[in-house]
Amino acid sequence: MEMSTGTTGTVLIIDDEEKLRTLLARIIRLEGFTVLEAETVKGGNKLLDKEDIDVVLCDVKLPDSNGVDFVRDLKGRFPTTEIILLTAYGNIADAVTAMKNGAFDYIIKGDDNDKIIPLLSRAMEKVQLQKRVVQLEQQIGKQYTFDAILGHSPLIIEAVALARRVAPTEATVLLLGETGTGKEVFAQAIHQASKRTNKPFIALNCSAFSKELLESELFGHKAGAFTSASKDKRGLIEEANLGTLFLDEIGEMHIDLQAKLLRVLETSEFIKVGDTRPTRVNVRIIAATNRELEQEVNAGKFRDDLYYRLNVFTISLPSLRDRKKDIPLIAEFYLRLFSGKGNKRIDSISKDFLDRLQQHEWKGNIRELRNIIERAVILSDGPQLTVDNLPAEFQLSALRSTGPLSAFDLASVEKLHIQRVLNHTRGNKTEAARLLNIGLTTLYRKLEEYQISFHA
Repeated sequence: MEMSTGTTGTVLIIDDEEKLRTLLARIIRLEGFTVLEAETVKGGNKLLDKEDIDVVLCDVKLPDSNGVDFVRDLKGRFPTTEIILLTAYGNIADAVTAMKNGAFDYIIKGDDNDKIIPLLSRAMEKVQLQKRVVQLEQQIGKQYTFDAILGHSPLIIEAVALARRVAPTEATVLLLGETGTGKEVFAQAIHQASKRTNKPFIALNCSAFSKELLESELFGHKAGAFTSASKDKRGLIEEANLGTLFLDEIGEMHIDLQAKLLRVLETSEFIKVGDTRPTRVNVRIIAATNRELEQEVNAGKFRDDLYYRLNVFTISLPSLRDRKKDIPLIAEFYLRLFSGKGNKRIDSISKDFLDRLQQHEWKGNIRELRNIIERAVILSDGPQLTVDNLPAEFQLSALRSTGPLSAFDLASVEKLHIQRVLNHTRGNKTEAARLLNIGLTTLYRKLEEYQISFHA
């Protein structure tokens, strides 16, 4: 997609041929860009250090450097800045090396002059999308601050308020909630808002390991503790010393290991596998589970004394179906995130698309919604996410939720049925026509009429 006149962005031209450089600068300025010029890589680097430059147009042969080598240096220092190489001589080997080093493209002076502006526009578009992704990741991603927890529903506001209150303390926290409700995000936010923020945050999913492997991962072992233990290993509790240890799915931990964890909570020490002496630690525990731990205690599957030690401060995270008014906000956030990462310009979500999201039960909660939006962005070919970008079950669930078939517009029923059959045949139109008991020509006509497409 070409950018229109008036698009903002800064371009740096590095070329020792003054006439060509001046001509390029004039043309590019007419397209609405800010243009800076340099004769050498040294001069270009000075401008890169001072200015926010989006795209660099750089000659391959320069007095003080080679443009192909410069690509690697530039991308190492400014990952979101794109570079297009210009050369008077077509050289396949140089082109391959330049692209491997991270160049956006490689064009030949004179022969490819008409390609410069369209190419520059695409590079600038990619830069802007990359900047959006960086901003989004800074906002939520790796920092996991409370500001990153999206939603205005009373239940999520209450959960965040409780987490903010407990974060500065040293209290053990138990997070309760279904799979995909964001328990690790809450744990990270609590850690970031605590006095331990500059110390390690270690996360462990207790359901991902067998009893023996979990014991070794959590507590560590001494060399010779078992056959494959050739050297001492620090466990995650020790790795998290002075910081926070997040134990997800704590309800899956074997009851024998629960006793060892209880000792950590009571005495701040533990014994490694194969060791005889205790190791002391100063670690804050945040645990999470989607199980009803009281029921597990009553069934003898979870130690009551550990439950009471973990249950110092409990926060219940709401399911997505209990705060459906937050769905548009969360969907919009993931739309911006994934369209940026996928280098796509998708600006909005259709009302029908959002209606389908609101009707869904979301057993996988926010994690499931994230996956649906990522899939829809991949499938979308236009500026808006539409119902056609959703999996068939979302369309069928909307059909079921509306009422008896007699209440439907016949065309809507037919469209959804054809979509379901086409998904069943994985896009095989001949087989779909056979199952529908209609001619292949008729099927193609209906696919065009209803604008139905198949996405695997």
